[in-house]
Amino acid sequence: MRLDRPAEAAVVAADPDVALTGLEEPVLIDEWQAVPEVLGAVKRAVDDDPRPGRFLLTGSVRAELSSSGWPGTGRVVRLPLWGLCQREVVGAVEGDSPLDVLFDGDIERVAPPAEELNLRHYVDLALRGGFPEVALQPREPLRRRWLASYVDQVVQRDAALAGESRDPQRLRRYLRALAANSAGVVEHKTLYDAAGINRLTALAYDGLLDALFVTEQVPAWATNRLARVTRTAKRYLVEPALLGPLAGMDTRSVLRDVDQLGRLIDTFVVSQLRAELSVSELEISMHHLRQEHGRRELDLVLEAADGRVVAFEIKASAAPTAEMARHLLWLRDELGDDLVTGVLLHTGPRPFRIDDRIHALPISCLWGNVER
Repeated sequence: MRLDRPAEAAVVAADPDVALTGLEEPVLIDEWQAVPEVLGAVKRAVDDDPRPGRFLLTGSVRAELSSSGWPGTGRVVRLPLWGLCQREVVGAVEGDSPLDVLFDGDIERVAPPAEELNLRHYVDLALRGGFPEVALQPREPLRRRWLASYVDQVVQRDAALAGESRDPQRLRRYLRALAANSAGVVEHKTLYDAAGINRLTALAYDGLLDALFVTEQVPAWATNRLARVTRTAKRYLVEPALLGPLAGMDTRSVLRDVDQLGRLIDTFVVSQLRAELSVSELEISMHHLRQEHGRRELDLVLEAADGRVVAFEIKASAAPTAEMARHLLWLRDELGDDLVTGVLLHTGPRPFRIDDRIHALPISCLWGNVER
């Protein structure tokens, strides 16, 4: 049901309960906010027949921010809808999630795809991003313009629709400061000083951009098993392609700037893993790890509800070394058997074993072949 179509919306608005009767299930109700009364009809239908998976409700996050409609408590399972990951783009969606395989310790089951990728390929994929409109668009100029228009939409219209009436130019400056520090642990004052705004305005922008799924703060791993770890979150743009219009990145500039390269590849990898969290059979939380003064740090620490841990280092290097995995080795020795595996993700072509439970894998293994 496409409720952004006026004729279809009118039928549903006239009698929502009748409109839902006799449809082939499951029923996808898109842009539900156009006829919010449909939520009451879904509630009544589910109360009468509580079989799971009968209805899929999709709509703009902007509507949820501004709507006072029925929240679906006790009847709806909420799932974030991220951009396309590469596993979807290449059609490798059957079988187990590579993340679940890593948590099982079956790292031998994970392999890269047949096509070998180099550093330029990864940069191009990251700047193409996961928005379907651009991820599947072969023409680079159109992709670039679409992404720039998306940024304009966020700062000029989405903020207003969510009740944020502050100057859109200040929001744009703050978003640019966040983009310049994506995949970084940065003091909040550094960001709002760079944007020329105060702390209270920055906090309001943080809440807005997180709610719009434009940014995400990955919390520091809080554990009593390690000493002297920092509590500052690591900040990311959710969509790596937005680093293009916001941070002025393109393939040429990224390949000439090691800082840009590291931030882009890290942001891209996290976008792939974030999507896997939504479909994993496990309850997994995502963190980063950094000790005081940066003595030791790990890009990602994923922890299952039962305490099992998979940790990642992300390196934009085609020639990974054991030295690059030294913090993974340290974490393994600190956690013992709780660390299922430590993974050094790299831009080279081959997977290999570094040490006990410590492996180097090409980034493309995240959408490659998972053997049964």
